Amino acid sequence: MIRLLNMGAGGAIEKRQKETMTPRRSEASTLVGLDIGGTKTHAMSWKGGVVVAEATAGSANIQNVSLVEARASIAQVFQELDAGAIDRVVAGAGGIDTEQDAERLRAMIALHAPNALIQVVHDSRLILAAGGAAAGMAVILGTGSAVWGINVAGQEARAGGWGYLLGDEGSGYWMGREAVRSTLRVFNREEPPGELARLVLEANNVSSPDELIGLFHGPTGRRYWAQQASLVFAAHAHTDPQAAGIIDAAVGYVLEALGDVSKILAIKGPVVIGGGLGANEPVYQQRLRTALSAWGLEDLRFLDVDPVLGALFLAGEPDS
Repeated sequence: MIRLLNMGAGGAIEKRQKETMTPRRSEASTLVGLDIGGTKTHAMSWKGGVVVAEATAGSANIQNVSLVEARASIAQVFQELDAGAIDRVVAGAGGIDTEQDAERLRAMIALHAPNALIQVVHDSRLILAAGGAAAGMAVILGTGSAVWGINVAGQEARAGGWGYLLGDEGSGYWMGREAVRSTLRVFNREEPPGELARLVLEANNVSSPDELIGLFHGPTGRRYWAQQASLVFAAHAHTDPQAAGIIDAAVGYVLEALGDVSKILAIKGPVVIGGGLGANEPVYQQRLRTALSAWGLEDLRFLDVDPVLGALFLAGEPDS
């Protein structure tokens, strides 16, 4: 499913605030950037375009944590930044699909930056900006997954990003879950465990399908299983066919989503790939590079800086 957007939720929020605010834009203006992922919240502040502080806390994404936890994480990073009077905040988060989503996050931020112009965007837009591109396509491959793009005419389109219950194919959580499913199939077929199944059993300290199922549906969360994506790549290094099949499927999902966004927006790149999994797994990167090159998608960039730096680009500040 692809959504074509004339104005993203963050854009609508920013526009309304511009009509009611006149933020200071001097050389000494203070900007705060927030990258709100499924695992953590990464914050950075700049004064006059120069980094002055950095902070991290737990996730403030209410799709992943309670409202109380989200508020606490937002409060923690602002307290650690100790930025004083803030002129602008640019916040990227997953699940920003509607103006209501953006307004809910903006309201939490406004408690700590009451006089700031607050721009809320989907975190994929932050990744594209961190890659130094004003137009193109961004791919998030972290705990969750999504593809988002914007062309020079300002049209936006998105594929995926529906959350773990409906999608997140190719993400860390998806890979971890597929590793569990593959292991359970081995039990069902009464086959000896291959390398992937062996690693899954060992990592979770279980020996039976009932234990593994119970653990999956028990107190463990998405972050726990997303971290087990590394087992897929470890097993792939030992030529495990089940691991190879999971990686093949992941690449296929990403390729399909990018192809859809590319077609709708009539663009071929740049493609900026970020998220913990997309930025740090060499095998995944190489497979994606090969597949996207064969499809003619141009200018592939694997993000090698923190996505929060995209806030500086979106705010139009000079590069630090």
